[in-house]
Amino acid sequence: MPVRAVQLPEPAVPSPPPGLVTVGRFDQRPGYSISRPGGADSWLFVWTTGGGGRLAQGAAETEAGAGDLVVLGPDLPHHYAVAPGARHWAFWWVHCQARPTWTEWLRPYALGDRLYAVTPVPDGVRGRLDSAFRRMLADARWTGAGAPPEERAEEELDGEPEDGRVAVAHGTAARELTLCSLESAVLLATATARGEPDRSGLDGRIRQAEALIAADPGAPHTVESLATGVSLSPSRFAHLFTQQLGLSPMRALLAARLLHAARLLEATDLPVERVAAASGFSSPFHFNRVFRQRYGAPPGAYRAGLRR
Repeated sequence: MPVRAVQLPEPAVPSPPPGLVTVGRFDQRPGYSISRPGGADSWLFVWTTGGGGRLAQGAAETEAGAGDLVVLGPDLPHHYAVAPGARHWAFWWVHCQARPTWTEWLRPYALGDRLYAVTPVPDGVRGRLDSAFRRMLADARWTGAGAPPEERAEEELDGEPEDGRVAVAHGTAARELTLCSLESAVLLATATARGEPDRSGLDGRIRQAEALIAADPGAPHTVESLATGVSLSPSRFAHLFTQQLGLSPMRALLAARLLHAARLLEATDLPVERVAAASGFSSPFHFNRVFRQRYGAPPGAYRAGLRR
Protein backbone atom coordinates (compact mmCIF):
# COMPACT_ATOMS: atom_id res chain seq x y z
CA MET A 1 0.00 0.00 0.00
CA PRO A 2 1.56 3.32 -1.04
CA VAL A 3 2.47 5.69 1.73
CA ARG A 4 0.99 9.16 1.33
CA ALA A 5 3.08 12.08 2.55
CA VAL A 6 1.28 14.13 5.13
CA GLN A 7 2.06 17.86 5.29
CA LEU A 8 2.21 18.89 8.91
CA PRO A 9 0.74 22.27 9.83
CA GLU A 10 3.29 25.01 10.34
CA PRO A 11 3.86 25.65 14.05
CA ALA A 12 2.43 28.90 15.36
CA VAL A 13 4.90 31.53 16.53
CA PRO A 14 3.82 33.55 19.56
CA SER A 15 3.83 37.33 19.37
CA PRO A 16 5.18 39.62 22.09
CA PRO A 17 2.73 40.58 24.87
CA PRO A 18 0.57 43.59 23.93
CA GLY A 19 2.01 45.92 26.55
CA LEU A 20 5.56 45.70 25.24
CA VAL A 21 7.29 47.69 22.51
CA THR A 22 9.66 45.34 20.70
CA VAL A 23 11.83 46.39 17.76
CA GLY A 24 14.28 44.46 15.62
CA ARG A 25 16.00 44.13 12.29
CA PHE A 26 16.30 40.84 10.37
CA ASP A 27 17.84 39.76 7.07
CA GLN A 28 16.31 36.38 6.30
CA ARG A 29 16.92 33.80 3.57
CA PRO A 30 14.37 31.70 1.64
CA GLY A 31 12.60 29.32 3.96
CA TYR A 32 11.99 31.91 6.68
CA SER A 33 8.31 31.93 7.58
CA ILE A 34 6.14 33.05 10.51
CA SER A 35 2.53 31.95 11.07
CA ARG A 36 0.14 33.07 13.78
CA PRO A 37 -3.26 31.39 13.24
CA GLY A 38 -4.67 33.33 16.20
CA GLY A 39 -3.12 36.61 15.11
CA ALA A 40 -1.28 38.88 17.52
CA ASP A 41 -2.42 40.97 20.47
CA SER A 42 -0.33 43.89 19.19
CA TRP A 43 0.18 45.70 15.90
CA LEU A 44 3.10 44.74 13.66
CA PHE A 45 4.93 47.36 11.58
CA VAL A 46 7.29 46.02 8.88
CA TRP A 47 9.67 48.33 6.96
CA THR A 48 11.49 46.52 4.13
CA THR A 49 14.99 47.70 3.20
CA GLY A 50 16.06 44.96 0.78
CA GLY A 51 14.89 41.83 -0.99
CA GLY A 52 11.23 40.98 -0.69
CA GLY A 53 8.63 39.49 1.60
CA ARG A 54 5.05 38.31 1.31
CA LEU A 55 2.59 39.17 4.08
CA ALA A 56 -0.98 37.92 4.47
CA GLN A 57 -3.67 38.62 7.04
CA GLY A 58 -7.14 37.19 6.87
CA ALA A 59 -8.09 37.23 3.18
CA ALA A 60 -5.76 40.14 2.30
CA GLU A 61 -2.16 39.80 1.19
CA THR A 62 0.64 41.87 -0.30
CA GLU A 63 4.28 41.67 -1.31
CA ALA A 64 6.81 44.11 0.13
CA GLY A 65 9.99 45.36 -1.49
CA ALA A 66 12.56 47.96 -0.48
CA GLY A 67 10.80 51.15 0.62
CA ASP A 68 7.46 49.54 1.53
CA LEU A 69 5.86 49.87 4.96
CA VAL A 70 3.36 47.10 5.71
CA VAL A 71 1.23 47.17 8.86
CA LEU A 72 -0.77 44.29 10.33
CA GLY A 73 -3.46 45.06 12.86
CA PRO A 74 -4.19 42.76 15.84
CA ASP A 75 -6.45 39.74 16.35
CA LEU A 76 -6.51 38.28 12.83
CA PRO A 77 -4.62 35.22 11.52
CA HIS A 78 -1.48 36.29 9.68
CA HIS A 79 1.51 34.80 7.92
CA TYR A 80 4.65 36.32 6.46
CA ALA A 81 7.70 34.90 4.72
CA VAL A 82 10.46 35.62 2.23
CA ALA A 83 8.69 36.25 -1.08
CA PRO A 84 8.85 33.48 -3.71
CA GLY A 85 11.86 34.07 -5.95
CA ALA A 86 13.50 36.56 -3.58
CA ARG A 87 17.05 35.81 -2.45
CA HIS A 88 16.51 37.37 0.96
CA TRP A 89 14.30 39.72 2.93
CA ALA A 90 15.86 42.52 4.97
CA PHE A 91 13.36 44.34 7.16
CA TRP A 92 12.76 46.25 10.38
CA TRP A 93 9.85 45.22 12.54
CA VAL A 94 8.07 46.67 15.57
CA HIS A 95 5.41 45.04 17.76
CA CYS A 96 3.44 47.56 19.84
CA GLN A 97 0.03 49.09 20.44
CA ALA A 98 -0.73 51.68 17.76
CA ARG A 99 -1.65 55.19 18.83
CA PRO A 100 -5.25 56.13 17.88
CA THR A 101 -4.23 58.74 15.28
CA TRP A 102 -2.21 56.22 13.28
CA THR A 103 -5.23 54.28 12.05
CA GLU A 104 -6.58 57.41 10.36
CA TRP A 105 -3.24 57.99 8.61
CA LEU A 106 -3.17 54.35 7.47
CA ARG A 107 -6.78 54.23 6.28
CA PRO A 108 -6.06 55.16 2.61
CA TYR A 109 -3.66 52.21 2.36
CA ALA A 110 -6.02 49.53 3.70
CA LEU A 111 -6.17 46.28 1.73
CA GLY A 112 -8.75 44.68 4.02
CA ASP A 113 -8.62 42.65 7.22
CA ARG A 114 -6.49 45.29 8.95
CA LEU A 115 -3.65 44.87 6.49
CA TYR A 116 -2.15 48.16 5.26
CA ALA A 117 0.47 48.54 2.52
CA VAL A 118 2.02 52.02 2.46
CA THR A 119 3.78 52.06 -0.89
CA PRO A 120 5.74 53.36 -2.64
CA VAL A 121 7.49 55.65 -0.16
CA PRO A 122 9.55 58.14 -2.26
CA ASP A 123 13.31 57.64 -2.42
CA GLY A 124 13.94 61.01 -0.78
CA VAL A 125 12.03 59.98 2.35
CA ARG A 126 13.43 56.47 2.82
CA GLY A 127 16.62 57.66 4.53
CA ARG A 128 14.50 59.41 7.17
CA LEU A 129 12.57 56.19 7.82
CA ASP A 130 15.76 54.10 7.97
CA SER A 131 17.13 56.54 10.54
CA ALA A 132 13.86 56.46 12.52
CA PHE A 133 14.01 52.67 12.83
CA ARG A 134 17.66 52.72 13.87
CA ARG A 135 16.74 55.34 16.46
CA MET A 136 13.95 53.07 17.75
CA LEU A 137 16.42 50.26 18.35
CA ALA A 138 18.72 52.61 20.27
CA ASP A 139 15.92 54.21 22.30
CA ALA A 140 14.41 50.85 23.23
CA ARG A 141 17.70 49.97 24.96
CA TRP A 142 17.79 53.09 27.09
CA THR A 143 17.67 52.42 30.82
CA GLY A 144 16.92 56.01 31.79
CA ALA A 145 20.45 56.58 33.13
CA GLY A 146 22.53 59.12 31.25
CA ALA A 147 21.86 60.03 27.65
CA PRO A 148 20.07 57.58 25.31
CA PRO A 149 22.53 55.53 23.21
CA GLU A 150 23.47 56.73 19.74
CA GLU A 151 21.80 55.04 16.80
CA ARG A 152 24.07 52.60 15.01
CA ALA A 153 24.91 52.57 11.31
CA GLU A 154 23.43 49.89 9.05
CA GLU A 155 26.79 48.19 8.51
CA GLU A 156 27.34 47.91 12.27
CA LEU A 157 24.00 46.15 12.67
CA ASP A 158 24.79 43.79 9.80
CA GLY A 159 27.83 42.56 11.69
CA GLU A 160 25.80 41.50 14.75
CA PRO A 161 23.95 38.23 15.34
CA GLU A 162 20.18 38.49 15.10
CA ASP A 163 19.67 38.54 18.85
CA GLY A 164 21.82 41.69 18.94
CA ARG A 165 19.39 43.40 16.58
CA VAL A 166 16.33 43.03 18.81
CA ALA A 167 15.40 45.19 21.79
CA VAL A 168 12.48 45.42 24.19
CA ALA A 169 11.65 48.86 25.60
CA HIS A 170 11.02 48.17 29.27
CA GLY A 171 11.03 51.61 30.91
CA THR A 172 8.33 54.23 30.36
CA ALA A 173 10.76 56.73 28.87
CA ALA A 174 12.27 54.12 26.53
CA ARG A 175 8.78 53.04 25.36
CA GLU A 176 7.62 56.60 24.71
CA LEU A 177 10.80 57.57 22.85
CA THR A 178 10.53 54.45 20.69
CA LEU A 179 6.87 55.13 19.92
CA CYS A 180 7.65 58.76 19.04
CA SER A 181 10.20 57.60 16.45
CA LEU A 182 7.71 55.06 15.09
CA GLU A 183 5.04 57.75 14.91
CA SER A 184 7.35 59.96 12.82
CA ALA A 185 8.03 57.01 10.49
CA VAL A 186 4.32 56.22 10.05
CA LEU A 187 3.48 59.89 9.47
CA LEU A 188 6.27 60.41 6.92
CA ALA A 189 5.41 57.24 5.04
CA THR A 190 1.64 57.80 4.90
CA ALA A 191 2.00 61.50 4.04
CA THR A 192 4.32 60.89 1.08
CA ALA A 193 3.36 57.52 -0.41
CA ARG A 194 0.69 57.20 -3.04
CA GLY A 195 -2.40 55.74 -1.44
CA GLU A 196 -6.02 55.78 -2.42
CA PRO A 197 -6.77 58.24 -5.28
CA ASP A 198 -7.84 61.68 -4.17
CA ARG A 199 -11.63 61.84 -4.50
CA SER A 200 -11.39 65.56 -5.29
CA GLY A 201 -10.05 64.59 -8.71
CA LEU A 202 -6.99 66.83 -8.35
CA ASP A 203 -3.80 65.82 -10.07
CA GLY A 204 -1.33 64.56 -7.45
CA ARG A 205 1.29 67.04 -8.65
CA ILE A 206 -1.07 69.95 -8.06
CA ARG A 207 -1.86 68.69 -4.56
CA GLN A 208 1.89 68.47 -3.97
CA ALA A 209 2.38 72.05 -5.15
CA GLU A 210 -0.40 73.19 -2.79
CA ALA A 211 1.41 71.39 0.03
CA LEU A 212 4.71 73.10 -0.85
CA ILE A 213 3.01 76.50 -0.65
CA ALA A 214 1.14 75.73 2.57
CA ALA A 215 4.24 74.32 4.28
CA ASP A 216 6.21 77.56 3.90
CA PRO A 217 4.21 80.47 2.42
CA GLY A 218 7.02 82.94 3.16
CA ALA A 219 9.56 81.10 1.01
CA PRO A 220 10.58 82.76 -2.28
CA HIS A 221 8.35 80.54 -4.39
CA THR A 222 8.02 81.18 -8.11
CA VAL A 223 6.16 79.39 -10.86
CA GLU A 224 9.51 77.96 -11.94
CA SER A 225 10.50 76.69 -8.46
CA LEU A 226 7.08 75.15 -7.82
CA ALA A 227 7.07 73.50 -11.24
CA THR A 228 10.51 72.04 -10.59
CA GLY A 229 9.31 70.74 -7.23
CA VAL A 230 6.59 68.67 -8.91
CA SER A 231 8.58 67.71 -12.04
CA LEU A 232 6.58 69.75 -14.56
CA SER A 233 7.58 72.44 -17.01
CA PRO A 234 6.59 75.96 -15.83
CA SER A 235 4.06 76.42 -18.62
CA ARG A 236 2.44 73.02 -18.11
CA PHE A 237 2.39 73.51 -14.35
CA ALA A 238 0.80 76.98 -14.53
CA HIS A 239 -1.87 75.76 -16.96
CA LEU A 240 -2.71 72.64 -14.95
CA PHE A 241 -2.76 74.50 -11.62
CA THR A 242 -5.09 77.22 -12.93
CA GLN A 243 -7.31 74.70 -14.69
CA GLN A 244 -7.78 72.53 -11.61
CA LEU A 245 -7.93 75.15 -8.86
CA GLY A 246 -9.47 78.10 -10.67
CA LEU A 247 -6.67 80.53 -9.79
CA SER A 248 -3.07 80.94 -10.84
CA PRO A 249 -0.16 79.63 -8.74
CA MET A 250 0.85 83.17 -7.76
CA ARG A 251 -2.65 84.12 -6.68
CA ALA A 252 -2.79 80.93 -4.60
CA LEU A 253 0.58 81.88 -3.09
CA LEU A 254 -0.69 85.37 -2.25
CA ALA A 255 -3.76 83.91 -0.52
CA ALA A 256 -1.56 81.53 1.50
CA ARG A 257 0.77 84.36 2.52
CA LEU A 258 -2.11 86.55 3.66
CA LEU A 259 -3.58 83.69 5.69
CA HIS A 260 -0.16 83.05 7.25
CA ALA A 261 0.16 86.75 8.10
CA ALA A 262 -3.30 86.81 9.69
CA ARG A 263 -2.37 83.87 11.90
CA LEU A 264 0.86 85.55 12.97
CA LEU A 265 -1.05 88.72 13.84
CA GLU A 266 -3.52 86.68 15.87
CA ALA A 267 -1.00 84.53 17.72
CA THR A 268 2.09 86.71 18.21
CA ASP A 269 3.19 90.22 19.17
CA LEU A 270 5.59 90.52 16.24
CA PRO A 271 5.71 94.03 14.72
CA VAL A 272 3.71 94.34 11.51
CA GLU A 273 6.92 94.78 9.48
CA ARG A 274 8.27 91.47 10.74
CA VAL A 275 4.96 89.75 10.07
CA ALA A 276 5.15 91.03 6.51
CA ALA A 277 8.71 89.75 6.03
CA ALA A 278 7.94 86.38 7.63
CA SER A 279 4.99 85.97 5.29
CA GLY A 280 7.02 86.62 2.14
CA PHE A 281 6.24 90.32 1.53
CA SER A 282 9.31 92.41 0.73
CA SER A 283 7.35 95.70 0.79
CA PRO A 284 5.38 96.68 3.93
CA PHE A 285 3.31 99.08 1.81
CA HIS A 286 2.28 96.33 -0.58
CA PHE A 287 1.53 94.08 2.40
CA ASN A 288 -0.71 96.71 4.01
CA ARG A 289 -2.61 97.25 0.79
CA VAL A 290 -3.30 93.60 -0.10
CA PHE A 291 -4.03 92.67 3.53
CA ARG A 292 -6.66 95.41 3.74
CA GLN A 293 -8.21 94.24 0.48
CA ARG A 294 -8.45 90.67 1.83
CA TYR A 295 -9.49 91.27 5.46
CA GLY A 296 -11.16 94.70 5.32
CA ALA A 297 -8.67 96.39 7.68
CA PRO A 298 -4.93 97.11 7.72
CA PRO A 299 -2.80 94.64 9.72
CA GLY A 300 -2.48 96.78 12.86
CA ALA A 301 -6.20 97.48 13.04
CA TYR A 302 -6.97 93.81 12.34
CA ARG A 303 -4.87 92.75 15.36
CA ALA A 304 -6.35 95.48 17.59
CA GLY A 305 -9.88 94.53 16.63
CA LEU A 306 -9.26 90.89 17.58
CA ARG A 307 -7.86 91.85 20.97
CA ARG A 308 -10.76 94.18 21.76
